[in-house]
Amino acid sequence: MSRARVARRIAAGAAYGGGGIGLIGAAAVGVVLAEVQLAKRSVGGSHADPPRADGRYGRAYGEISGPPDCSEPVRLCSEPVRFAMLGDSTAAGQGVHRSGQTPGALLASGLAAVAERPVDLRNVALPGAQSDDLDRQVTLILSDPSWVPDVCVIMIGANDVTHRMPPTRSVRHLSGAVRRLRTAGAEVVVGTCPDLGTVENVYQPLRWLARRVSRQLAAAQTIGVVEQGGRTVSLGDLLGPEFAANPRELFGPDNYHPSAEGYATAAMAVLPTLCAALGLWPEEERPDLSRREGFLPVARAAAQAAAEGGTEVTPVMPAGPRGPWALIKRRRRRRIPTPEPTPLPH
Repeated sequence: MSRARVARRIAAGAAYGGGGIGLIGAAAVGVVLAEVQLAKRSVGGSHADPPRADGRYGRAYGEISGPPDCSEPVRLCSEPVRFAMLGDSTAAGQGVHRSGQTPGALLASGLAAVAERPVDLRNVALPGAQSDDLDRQVTLILSDPSWVPDVCVIMIGANDVTHRMPPTRSVRHLSGAVRRLRTAGAEVVVGTCPDLGTVENVYQPLRWLARRVSRQLAAAQTIGVVEQGGRTVSLGDLLGPEFAANPRELFGPDNYHPSAEGYATAAMAVLPTLCAALGLWPEEERPDLSRREGFLPVARAAAQAAAEGGTEVTPVMPAGPRGPWALIKRRRRRRIPTPEPTPLPH
């Protein structure tokens, strides 16, 4: 069965309450048990809390110099962009030691530079979280009526795979979170499930299965998110060739979470879509045929994106006989500045 068809079945099961497809078939469980135990012993895990990165980024964009005889700067009247991060340890920045190295900080700094406005970041991501924790996280983000986010980034899915959460349930929780945030007025960008087959010290046949189910979940996540009006960026292939070629550089000390350079690689892939969601990215929204962009039924777009990291999928048309249509974009990446944040006032 094609990946597009499997993803469509998972997403349909999520939407209509079906039990869905298990991430690993029963016949394969016995084959991989020994490999799972080896992986658990050889793949480390960072137990330290990730650094807190909440704060205001790009504060300099919120003020300009006054006239020569003026001792105080003249404040601009633009409000900061309100930016929220949700998800699991990847969204939280597990495995690095400085707040400026976390994906939230990197994305907030990049967004401030592109928008030329300050950005207020709030990160409620929880290491170890599965998609069923998103309801709690969304409630936290929306609990303050005076701070409704303009845009949110969600990174989730790896723990759903490793804990064998049924993918229909995983997609159902993610779709519900996107729907709530969109209803509140926020733009939403989802970094889909990474390719766990690239984790060092995970051996065959577990590596093959991890890659297969990671990509199936990523494609199904894309369908669920796009149907709720959000955008996705596939992270799987970023944790593929680049991470496989440079595991010592792009994986952190625990050989599982990304290093600072790895998070920067992922953030550079997400930033263009984050900015485009707010109408800030200086590129045409029409497809660029030279970069193999174009309009496809969402299931086919999702399957293509899952196989190539950094690919954006955006809703563009109402549902038709083959479901909603989507635009595949492969945006150009830019290096992200990494200033330290100024804490938000309490």
